[in-house]
Parts: sequence; C-alpha cells; structure tokens
Amino acid sequence: MRSESVGRRTTAILLAILVLVTGCARGEGEAAKPAPPVDPELVQTATGWVRGVVTADHRLFAGIPYAAPPVGPLRWQPPAPALPWPGVRDATHNGPRCMQDTSDLEMGRQTSEDCLTLNVWTPPVSGAKRAVMVWIHGGAFINGSGGLYDSHWLVDRGDVVVVTLNYRLGALGFLAHPALGSTGAVGNFGLADQQAALRWVHDNIARFGGDPGAVTIAGESAGGMSVCDHLVAPGSSGLFRAALIQSGPCQAQVALPVAQRASLDYARDAGCGNPATAAACLRALPANKLRKPVWYYHIGDDSLSGPVTGTDVLPVDPMVAIGEGRAAKVPVLVGSNADEFTLFVALQYLRLNRPYTQGQYPQLLAETFGTDGPAVAARYPLTRYRGSVPLAYSAAVTDGVFACVADRTAEGMAKNADVYAYEFNDRGAPAPDPFRTLPFPMGASHSLELRYLFDIGGAPPLNPDQQVLSDQMIDAWTRFVRGGNPGPHWPKFGAGEDRWSLRPDGSRVETDFDDVHQCPFWAGVQG
Repeated sequence: MRSESVGRRTTAILLAILVLVTGCARGEGEAAKPAPPVDPELVQTATGWVRGVVTADHRLFAGIPYAAPPVGPLRWQPPAPALPWPGVRDATHNGPRCMQDTSDLEMGRQTSEDCLTLNVWTPPVSGAKRAVMVWIHGGAFINGSGGLYDSHWLVDRGDVVVVTLNYRLGALGFLAHPALGSTGAVGNFGLADQQAALRWVHDNIARFGGDPGAVTIAGESAGGMSVCDHLVAPGSSGLFRAALIQSGPCQAQVALPVAQRASLDYARDAGCGNPATAAACLRALPANKLRKPVWYYHIGDDSLSGPVTGTDVLPVDPMVAIGEGRAAKVPVLVGSNADEFTLFVALQYLRLNRPYTQGQYPQLLAETFGTDGPAVAARYPLTRYRGSVPLAYSAAVTDGVFACVADRTAEGMAKNADVYAYEFNDRGAPAPDPFRTLPFPMGASHSLELRYLFDIGGAPPLNPDQQVLSDQMIDAWTRFVRGGNPGPHWPKFGAGEDRWSLRPDGSRVETDFDDVHQCPFWAGVQG
C-alpha cells in the first residue's frame, strides 16, 4: 500500500507541474485549471492537515480531535474548540478511549482524558457529495468508544460517509455536582461533546467528500438514547436531517435533582464532600480516581450514568417532548431486538456462575418495577417460560424497558414526521464465546444486530442466510441515510403500526408487535 501511495504522490506532483507549465504557455489572460488532489490520504481540516489510510474501496481518517482536551481547568467544562496543529497529523490509528471503568473488555487500558476524537470513513475520492451517518456508541454511558465500529461495510456497500466518535463517559461526562457550574450547565458534558462533534461534521465533512446538509445521527443503546436527546436538545437543532435509534432506552433519563443527589454522594465518597471546595477538589483528583461511574438510572442489577434533564443542554425529558409532538421534525428509523434483556441476564449469570432461582423472581421484579412487580409477575408467569426465571425476567424487561419504549417513540415521532420501525428477529444471531455456554438461549439479544452492520468481530461468522440479512440491513440503513427512507418494501409507521421484522429466513411485515410485547399493559406501568 505504501509503494502505491508514493507512486500516486509522484504522479500527482508531475501533473501539477504540467498544469503550471501549460498555464504559463497560455498566457496571463487565460485562467489555469486547478490541479487535481495531490494525495487522497491527505485532507485539510479547519485545524490542520491529516493523513489517513487509503484502500481500494474506502478511506479512513482516525483519531481527529474535534474539541480541546478536557483536562485541567477544562475538566467538567463544555467542550472547547479543538486546537490547531502544525504540519500533518497522523490519522491512521484510533485515538485513546475516554476514561472508563476497568470492568470493560480492555480492563480500562488505552484510555485517557484527552479523548475527544472522531473517525471518518469515506468511499474513494470522487466529485460526489455523499450523505453522512454520525454513529454514537453505546455502553451505558460508562464504556465503549467510536473505534470499536469498523464501518467499511456501510461505506463500501452503501456509498455513504460514516463518522464514529468518542465522548466523555461516567463521572467525567455526566457528574451533576452543583459546585461544577450553574445548575443549568452541569450533568451533560458527554452530550455536549456529541454536539461539538456534530458541529465539527457540519464545518469539516465536505473536505472528506461528505454533504453537511445530509447528516443522519444514529446510535445503539446509550447511543440510541443520545439520539432521542438530540431530537429535543436546543443545541442540536439544525445539525442533522434524520435520526436512527437502535435499542435506545429513551425513558432512562434522570431529572437534575436526582442527579445532583447522586453527584453529591459521589463527591463525598471521592473525598470531596465539602461543598465549598468540592469543585477544586474534584478537578485536582487524578483521572484514575474518577473511573468509577456516577450511577443515575437502575434496571435490576444494571445501571446507567447520564444524561440529565432540566438542564440547559437537555431542558426536557425526550419521551415527554416526543409524546407531545415537540421533537425535531425529521425522518426517523427506530427499532429494538426481540430478546433485548437476555444479554444483561447472561452477564449477571457469568458474574455469579449461577442462574436466578424461582424464589428470586418476585424480588427481581420488585427491584426493577417497584410496586408494579406483582402485576408484572402476573403478566409474565414462570409457567409461560418453562419455569425459567432468566427467560421470564428477560421477556418482562425487554418489553417494558426496550420494545414498548421504541413503540412509544415511533408513535410520538409519527405525529409530525415520517417514521419507519423495525424489530431484529434473528434468534440465532452469533454471540461472543462466553455466551455460548449459557443454560438458556440468548436469542436476538441486545447489541447482537451490530455485527450485521459493522465489522466488529468477537463472535462466530454469519452463516449464508445471516449474511443475506446483513446485506439487506446495510442496504436499508444506508438508503435511509441517503434519502430518509429505508426502501420501498418497508412500510411507513402509521395507524396500523406496521414494522419490518428482520429475519434470516426472510424479512417481513410485522403487525402484532404491541400484542407480543404487551405494550398496552406497559403503558400503565411506570417502573
């Protein structure tokens, strides 16, 4: 690849000299045509040149700063503009992941506070301006990174530009301690980072062959929840023209008073309990002392960090605004997986090395759904699930926390915009090694659809039927990015609430989603 690159640069330089010579020969009165690009590996951004990687069918520019390092006095401040750099910046490797808990797959390695970078995947250079998908990673707002999502399938097959990004996580991204600033400014530093990345895309993506007027924001899990936030956040208005929400628990926001109480407790436990000195104390702590997340929202044994409503960045709860028809009026593609919560039950099983017992079932439901626990138990009796607590509990949380939330999101957005809904239904989706020894099936669990869109690895390869489904999903996702419609076969979500069921044995229209997931029941359960 390197020798080919040198050859391209030599050829381009010779062409540039030829243009200069012929321009002189024509005389001063005749304008010379501009020289062709010197090197497809080179792009000039607003803050400096970057050199990426060029292959036969795509380009990658990785680790590009979109904001200043949020360190020192910039810790727990809104993202500041990226600093210019001299010369050409190497953009062939992902930047460090944002600081995160050591329970992640890489045990907290390759992390730094200086992490606000993004990656740009593009098709080969041409004169066309491609539509852009900005991908926001999941991970409960406590782990993950944009570098996990190898996007060349979407770029190669779908002819779009894909941007993946890092944003501040956990306490560094979402602490809402009142000493850190005005009550309207705290709690959403990670969400503000995402907005800064969207502004960077608006200002720079044309230099990479992207169309700044054709941006779709997309994400899965916490990333999908972030997309819901951007649909109602004032600072995100005008930065995208469509939205794609995968498995987003968009109801899992917390209000500022709840976040403040948790943040005060967090600061106390970190040794910064004095309100008068808390801000200076927290900013003086080593970053490693801040890996532990601040927890806001709990689902059984699992928890989420931010974002925080009732703030300047996120004034309203997105589910309230969406339900009232006050969200951005843009096309939306929204969906969930048929067995979302089995992933979380599986993780708990692997931690404890034993499954939940039947005696624990009422307690699990009470911890998750509060006083509605008995009603949920009646709706999801163990007898319906062959006495399996993991399957019954997973079904209840899948429906209450994911499926019916996606349904409510689709209903609310459809009041003012075109909406397309889906359910990922491959019950045999490949899962990573540890999950293939469970005493219960994973099914179409949370995050397993990502391997049909991104070259992630870590699980067995797709079989031929699943590969066909993968191609169909990539085609649908990129059609939506290019034009706001996933395809002529895909029904628009309306009064009939039709959605597309994604299956390896043949995708089809699904009309009984509300009944299967008992959404009328969940409409009355607060949890």
